[in-house]
Amino acid sequence: MSTITPPRAHATTSPPRTGVRHLGPNWYATVMGTAIVASAGAALPSPPPAVALQAVWALATAALAVLLAARAAHWARHRDQARRHLADPAVAPFYGCLAMALLAVGGATLSVGAGVIGEGPAVAVDAVLWTAGTITGLVAAAGIPYLMVTRHHVTPGTASPVWLLPIVAPMVSAALGPALAGHLPAGQGREAMLLGCYAMFGLSLLMTMTLLPLVFSRLIHHGPLPLALTPTLFLVLGPLGQSTTAVNNLADAVRGALPAPYPAGMAAFAVLYGVPVIGFALLWLAFATALVVRAARGGMGFAMTWWAFTFPIGTCVTGTAALARHTHLHAFTWLAVALYALLVAAWAVAGARTLAGLVGGQLLAAPRPAPATAPTTARTAFPRGTAPGRARPGQRSAARNASPSAPGASANDGPYHVR
Repeated sequence: MSTITPPRAHATTSPPRTGVRHLGPNWYATVMGTAIVASAGAALPSPPPAVALQAVWALATAALAVLLAARAAHWARHRDQARRHLADPAVAPFYGCLAMALLAVGGATLSVGAGVIGEGPAVAVDAVLWTAGTITGLVAAAGIPYLMVTRHHVTPGTASPVWLLPIVAPMVSAALGPALAGHLPAGQGREAMLLGCYAMFGLSLLMTMTLLPLVFSRLIHHGPLPLALTPTLFLVLGPLGQSTTAVNNLADAVRGALPAPYPAGMAAFAVLYGVPVIGFALLWLAFATALVVRAARGGMGFAMTWWAFTFPIGTCVTGTAALARHTHLHAFTWLAVALYALLVAAWAVAGARTLAGLVGGQLLAAPRPAPATAPTTARTAFPRGTAPGRARPGQRSAARNASPSAPGASANDGPYHVR
């Protein structure tokens, strides 16, 4: 996606700083992407040095605290903009990132931060963040689709992987809940929590199966996503890797919590489900990577959507590491290590570009208006060899680069700041 800006009188003038007015809920993706580096590293059979993971966890915790305060100020001072975000179908799904940021930091606190603050405080922090994240995630999973049906103006051909964000949040709760349930006393409370995690696994999985065909249909019938949105294709990996993590973690947690034959059945299901899903995740990873390379060659610039390269890949790391633990296959171990290396590289690049954008002021500046596009006629003459209803390659490319993904939005509207 590209925009046209008028010449400036002074090329060295920095963009105006507007505080938190244009700080959208998508910024929580930075917390998710940072926390998963710590927790995914801890899940590896041979984890990186503990001090490195603890430093990343501390960074994610600090980032969450800063963003919660900044977003609270956003709602207090710029309520009109906050309402506009909720009314925008391109921005509202990012409220799922709030829930996942809370959950990700809570899970990392238990798996990594316990070595710094102690197990007792880590359990208490995780309990608070898991509860808050789960409630927020369930509200988003039900509320955002409701807004899309009743309030948002969604036109055909605008389906986006971003739509998956609200419904993936309960899957994150299902994946991280078993570790917390192990600190509950045996009995009804622990059993209810584990089966509740299974229920959240199911609701998230079935909603993903409902929305994913819409996303793929949009790609087939309307071509590649706009350049700034292309990285969001990696969001599809989120429910795949996280669901594999969830079923494997639950299989470990139900031992001693549920009567036979459920533990044995859940352990078998974890492998029988996880292996095919990771196979599909690898296929989608190759597909999404090819489209990202294509977009990069077409001039894709940095946008906050680059954080989609982090958390979804991290879920695949935890999923493959869990399969390695249950199957004892070295292939899964090496796959988890390779994916973790990819995760760290993506996090470093996205983090460096985000920091540079914050220092320069571009990422918090007001969105620039989209360029005017020429109106299209109702009927189009198709040259020989082209079919009605499908644009020629040049037409599709022009439309992709000039048109935003959401009706009435500019290339930099909502959560995307393309510079």
